[in-house]
Amino acid sequence: MTRDDRGWLTDDFPELREAAPWVMEEMIFAQPGLPARILGDDRPEATRLHEAVMAAAAEGEPVVVTGCGTSEHAALVVAELLTDSFGRAGLGARAEARQALDAALVPRTGGVCLAISHDGGTRATRLALEAARAGGATTGLITACGERSCRAGADLVLVTPVHDDSWCHTLAYVSAILAGARVAGIAGAEAATAASRVITATLDRRADLEAAAARLGRSGRIITAGLGADLVNASELALKIAEGARVPTTAYHLETVLHGHLAGCDAGSTSLVLLGLDPRGGARRDRRLTLVAQAARAIGIPTVALAPAALLATLPGGVHRVALELPPAQPLLGSLLQSAVAVQLLTLGLVGLAGTNPDLIRREERAYREAALIGDATPDW
Repeated sequence: MTRDDRGWLTDDFPELREAAPWVMEEMIFAQPGLPARILGDDRPEATRLHEAVMAAAAEGEPVVVTGCGTSEHAALVVAELLTDSFGRAGLGARAEARQALDAALVPRTGGVCLAISHDGGTRATRLALEAARAGGATTGLITACGERSCRAGADLVLVTPVHDDSWCHTLAYVSAILAGARVAGIAGAEAATAASRVITATLDRRADLEAAAARLGRSGRIITAGLGADLVNASELALKIAEGARVPTTAYHLETVLHGHLAGCDAGSTSLVLLGLDPRGGARRDRRLTLVAQAARAIGIPTVALAPAALLATLPGGVHRVALELPPAQPLLGSLLQSAVAVQLLTLGLVGLAGTNPDLIRREERAYREAALIGDATPDW
């Protein structure tokens, strides 16, 4: 592509580089500095959001977390963190994660609606906030956009400190997780230091995760699987691989893999990634993950597993293992961060194998720009 062909490349696009290192890589390795700026910064807006969600939970009112794409996956994680916080406070409430268009079309009444939108302009997310406010909810927004225009529909806004300059969002995901943890009441220098250590320790495993990516090879299709919080990061991995490496990828619940989907898989075209890092998984999760690995081996499907060493030891031969030990401090948040960063590095390894530029999620190609405009440039819906 010559520079004369780039009239479409406005300042709204990420930097279009000719070769690695991609912007995505820079975003991934900028993440250790995030916890101090999010968990360690005692901003009043974070405290007000925390008080709002705790008050709604105490009154039995809805607490909804919503978003689209990577932000939808972040909303699922934040809902897990909020529910854990409610439990530690002795409340029986649960936070509900909802896709933004669902939340816009059938809003809950009252309570709190917390939206996640990195750039603050996602149409469905804005509609969800408007619908929630019309239904009497207190509305909140986690975003990297500090401009007034991004705050429409939100009563309370928590701005994350660093913009993700790649459209294959990585830093945006971790920023939203940390902001959600802050809303859940996890704050202070000690929590920030622990979170930063988890991120750094996982980044140090880059070579191991690149080797895992090589094990997946050049599959025509990849399946990712997990349960609980692992299913969320399996879904995020599926999105990252599709965006970055351009390989069709589908995330399934760990149990769902065993109920028919393997019939559409074979050794020549499919590979599998198993996540077993949610500290709440327990023995039954571990047994089912082992059985899925055994089923994949029977078919000959190349398999990668990311889990603690004790769980990996139960897997059949031939599985490529990446041992990640659960963090002792803040085990749920720590495992979520660990899994998120591992997913990003695995994707980066696949990007290297595919020789693709992940940053524009293929919108340097005209057909993909036009396809994106069909969904993004229709403000009348």
